Amino acid sequence: MRFIRYQLGSEQPRYGWIYEDYVGPIDGSLLGEYRRMEAEIPLERVKLLAPVVPGKIVCVGRNYREHAREQNAEVPEIPLLFLKPPSSVIGPDETILLPPQSQQVEHEGELAVVMGRQGSWIPIEEAMQYVLGFTVGNDVTARDLQRRDGQWTRSKGFDTFCPLGPWIETDVDIADVLITCRVNDELRQMASTREMVFTVPQLISFVSSVMTLQPGDVILTGTPAGIGPLLEGDQVEVNIEGIGTLRNPVRLQPGRPR
Repeated sequence: MRFIRYQLGSEQPRYGWIYEDYVGPIDGSLLGEYRRMEAEIPLERVKLLAPVVPGKIVCVGRNYREHAREQNAEVPEIPLLFLKPPSSVIGPDETILLPPQSQQVEHEGELAVVMGRQGSWIPIEEAMQYVLGFTVGNDVTARDLQRRDGQWTRSKGFDTFCPLGPWIETDVDIADVLITCRVNDELRQMASTREMVFTVPQLISFVSSVMTLQPGDVILTGTPAGIGPLLEGDQVEVNIEGIGTLRNPVRLQPGRPR
């Protein structure tokens, strides 16, 4: 099943679900108790928003060996965690803004896990029971600031640096799905999730041993090799097999000196 956040005209954003090419509203809370209403709204009439408003976004660094190699970095012995602020989230077709502080902004296409239940110290074998579904993410990064700062908060945390979408897919086996990233139709990244150093259940279990995971929290599971620059006027597309495609244009942040 596919769940979305959407806006119809000037109405308030709300959660919904997709049946074929129609949208049905969700009555109640997608992250709690809800029921699906009749799917009668043509999908083309609604604006898709980021499919979830996360309380926190937990990210995993160097979770693909080839990506660690292209960064001349070691593969971590345990998951390397960092956070992106919720204010960095944007949805499908929203604009990634290049900040004036950076001269090297790059894409990082990733599988995003959306949590559906609260949990801490979750056993690996039970981890998938806590998942609502999966979406597509882009861990946009100011690479020059990442190298300069030594820690990653600023380089990963700018507004618009966490595109998510287009929806939450609940019916997909993510053990071996293909992730691709294209910029202006040029293939930049391509790898299978089977190449992850740490699997999704391992990541959920590890993260939950550090911090309680809440419904709606997002885990970005790491990016494959092939990261590259985003420039004014680019269009970046991240596709995950069985989930969908997340598209975002790229623009200079208006009114700010470069």
